[in-house]
Amino acid sequence: MPAEIYSSLPDTVLAYKRSHKIGRFDPHASGGQELKANEMWKDIHERNFAVAGRCIIPPGNDRRGTIAYIGLIPELPGGGPWIGVRLDEPTGKNDGTVNGRRYFDCGMKHGAFLRPERVDVGDWPELGMANEDSDLEEI
Repeated sequence: MPAEIYSSLPDTVLAYKRSHKIGRFDPHASGGQELKANEMWKDIHERNFAVAGRCIIPPGNDRRGTIAYIGLIPELPGGGPWIGVRLDEPTGKNDGTVNGRRYFDCGMKHGAFLRPERVDVGDWPELGMANEDSDLEEI
């Protein structure tokens, strides 16, 4: 049954919850989102996230980049903070914009927005940068 038809029926669990202000219909309930957002901000602080810091995106650790944005993005679901990463290689999904609003500058497919738990901060060199002591020649 389509959601719009179900939501219009008077004798459903949804109608009962709506009329008795239960769950998401309770104007005083935060739904746990505020608690989750506070935990994410705490994680950002404890793990020393900083704009211009280097990061890696597990698993595989093959996606590296620079943190370009830390903050809220109202256009994305779930609330709480997001980490905007300027990726070293074009393995991202955007160019630092969400729904037309720019959060940071980068090339096409060089941007990614992730939750803090999906990003590891550290001192990783840029991908594709040859070691200065390397004997490899440029091809």
